[in-house]
Amino acid sequence: MNTMPTAKTLMLLLCLLSVAAQAQDPAASETEQNESAASSQANNPLANFTAFNLHNYYIPELSGPVEETANSFILRYAKPFGKWLMRASLPFNRTPTGISMTESGLGDLDVFFAYLFDTGNPGRSFGIGPQFVFPTATEDATGTGKYQVGLAAVYFDATSAQFQWGGLLTYRTDVGGDSDRAKTSVFAAQPFYFMQMGGGYYLRGAPVWVFDLENDTYHIPVGLGIGKVFKSGNTVFNVFAEPQFTILHKGDGQPQFQLFVGFNMQFN
Repeated sequence: MNTMPTAKTLMLLLCLLSVAAQAQDPAASETEQNESAASSQANNPLANFTAFNLHNYYIPELSGPVEETANSFILRYAKPFGKWLMRASLPFNRTPTGISMTESGLGDLDVFFAYLFDTGNPGRSFGIGPQFVFPTATEDATGTGKYQVGLAAVYFDATSAQFQWGGLLTYRTDVGGDSDRAKTSVFAAQPFYFMQMGGGYYLRGAPVWVFDLENDTYHIPVGLGIGKVFKSGNTVFNVFAEPQFTILHKGDGQPQFQLFVGFNMQFN
């Protein structure tokens, strides 16, 4: 499947939205400042807010002979507890199982706890803690069938009102589960970067680089998208769309292009 026309269309749309975002009413400067302040924390995975997110990855092309598309819809909940932050993610996956076949069902529940360190600067956040994965998948193809444990570390820098950046590193391996299923050993790195454009609009990238150490496969995408942050009452809303293009990969069934869209809510 040739995704280049789609990719060009998406990039053109991002440019048009960027121009529209910058053409804001000058009289709304105070509102823009408030929205900019909210935007600088809206994408902070360690923000001291309860959050509920709806994320979706649509994958129209995979490497190798796979003809089918894939999709992952993720429910994500985050809750601070004193110096700790808990984040739980439950996916619903549609996964190719052959050249022209797929299976759909719940995926594995992923939970990590990050201890939040005092960095001495309120604009910098750092947390580290254990990660647990539970075999909640309803189909073999949509999960690993393994209990997994690991470690997660997150850094977020919001010292600049215009540009925020950071990263999430995780590693997990199996410690039990279905003995007939393959072992797991997965390292993932997620760099993220956000540039504020005013009026609550921002450019963004948050691709996930996945390295399957057990099977010696990997894929490394880059992302560039656009989002909008707005506040209603005590809730900060964040909507975005981010095309992601794989620049390096090894192995069949790796995403070549994916569209990451999301709807985030932070509750003050």
